[in-house]
Amino acid sequence: VQLQASGGGLVQAGDSLRLSCAASGYTGRNYAMGWFRQAPGKEREFVAAISWLGGSTNYTDSVKGRFTISRDSAKNTISLLANSLKPEDTAVYYCAAGLTLSQVVDGVAVSWGQGTLVTVSS
Repeated sequence: VQLQASGGGLVQAGDSLRLSCAASGYTGRNYAMGWFRQAPGKEREFVAAISWLGGSTNYTDSVKGRFTISRDSAKNTISLLANSLKPEDTAVYYCAAGLTLSQVVDGVAVSWGQGTLVTVSS
């Protein structure tokens, strides 16, 4: 499966942004999907994940209540609505696909997107 992330940009603190990730090249398997981010000089970290049918989600504590992950299985896309953005949210955001929700949360992915840069100015 190939993933294409989009939607990053430069915003001010408090603004909102929606990231999207389109999946293609399915082989008939159903994948959980999620978002990770990597800030300058830091390791990549988990942000949010969603199960194949969208019934289960998982968020890292720092984005709970501000970010919402969703998916449109018919269109093979996931979105990340990021509200109340903070300068510390500045990072390259990557989407990922995995066999299970827990594997995606743990960073065990079968595919990674190319990343989209989100910059939040104070």
